[in-house]
Amino acid sequence: MPLEPVIGLEVHAQIDTRTKLFCGCSTENFGAEPNTTVCPVCMGHPGTLPVCNAVAIEKAIRAALAVGCSVAEHSHFDRKHYFYPDLPSGFQISQYDFPLATHGSVAYDLVDDSGRIAGERICRIHRLHVENDAGKLMHPSTGSGQAGTTLCDFNRAGTPLMEIVTEPDLRSAAEAVAFAQELRRILLAVGASTVDMFKGEMRFDASISLREAGAAKLNPRSEIKNLNSFKALERALQYEERRLRALWEETGGPLKGNITVGWIDDREETKLLREKEDAQDYRYFPEPDIPPLHCPAKMIDDIRHILPVLPRVAREKYRTLGLDEAQTFQLMDDAPLRTIFDAVYAKTGDPRRTSGIVLTQLLGYLKAASKGSAEGPSADAVLALVAAIDGGTISANAGKEVLEAMVQTGKSAADIIAEKGLTQISDVSTIEALVRKAIDANADAVAKFKAGKTAALGAIVGWMMKESKGQADPKLVHEILQRHLSSDIP
Repeated sequence: MPLEPVIGLEVHAQIDTRTKLFCGCSTENFGAEPNTTVCPVCMGHPGTLPVCNAVAIEKAIRAALAVGCSVAEHSHFDRKHYFYPDLPSGFQISQYDFPLATHGSVAYDLVDDSGRIAGERICRIHRLHVENDAGKLMHPSTGSGQAGTTLCDFNRAGTPLMEIVTEPDLRSAAEAVAFAQELRRILLAVGASTVDMFKGEMRFDASISLREAGAAKLNPRSEIKNLNSFKALERALQYEERRLRALWEETGGPLKGNITVGWIDDREETKLLREKEDAQDYRYFPEPDIPPLHCPAKMIDDIRHILPVLPRVAREKYRTLGLDEAQTFQLMDDAPLRTIFDAVYAKTGDPRRTSGIVLTQLLGYLKAASKGSAEGPSADAVLALVAAIDGGTISANAGKEVLEAMVQTGKSAADIIAEKGLTQISDVSTIEALVRKAIDANADAVAKFKAGKTAALGAIVGWMMKESKGQADPKLVHEILQRHLSSDIP
């Protein structure tokens, strides 16, 4: 009987707030000096009292509604006890018996190697709850003078997290990654999290087990902890599936009990951490220092009504504009780029032209400069460039040069146009003089055109554009040149 993998995820996403979950310390601490954005509350000092961050709860509700969950009007926090160096209080404030939200689902697309949609899948969401993050452990390398030691940075301790727990509905590493990517798009779209993977704002624990295909029973699972990228998620699940299959062949059955493993990224293998860990090991009990959460129905409905268009609906809009799947996913995965695309399309009403400006030119210049879209021109800056082209200030070709310079320098279109002297020549008398000069200088091409070879017109136009350093209005050049040549045809 063939075996099938059964996979479920626990997704930890940092909630986008300015301060931590239970104190006023800043969450803007990535790259900060270790242990500089901490206070007695997030360090777990005795006698301190936490105060819940209302913005964190509101944004967690946004996320819950966006993934179709039912939000509880009443929930509460619990203490989850475990001892680890990065947990200063000896317990995490989480939610156990009464989470913020339950019973949702996310529809996502599987994409094949050619970039085409291979099918739709649905993954059910078991629960979404709020908790505070732990600190971070650092292991200095050999030669640092601190090799063999472990250092604790508590800047991250107390940062608000939402944990989104799926049902075991995923059947491959590819499905797990596709679901996780769609979930990231949703959280980004509703403003619940900035989900910056580089900063560790989205991390995964993945559980995998095997069973005979078609069976309903769930076998003991292997839980892979702290995966911090889609690549790590995919490779860890692929490795663990191969390992569990080999174990099944060797023993004739599944694992004897649940295990927890860690992913060793540089060796691309898992390592056993512990066995048979259950909820009772964490000694949960209600958090005595934080009142129960009360989220009135009106509050939940008000949040529901301000949710933006979700990625799945937005993708369909882009498909109707003629964008292919790769372009559509590019926009959905890049919020600043999507904002620029939407703004340019709203102004031009031309999806093909918009795609050329944003997805070909701008994206190409950004990649060449090794910049992300957030580091490039804003939507307003690109709109100013489009207005300069449409208003005849510069030509479309000059617009490409200006856009590239905008990416490289951060300057405005107007400043670059002035500095480079790219203002388009649209004066009729000036173009008339240039046409007469072109006719005199291109006698052979003029003769061919008069002989009926209309393609020769391109050579004359090219000469004029070169002579004017690309500043002559191409439309006006064609119009006046054709009038002059046609009037002389015998």
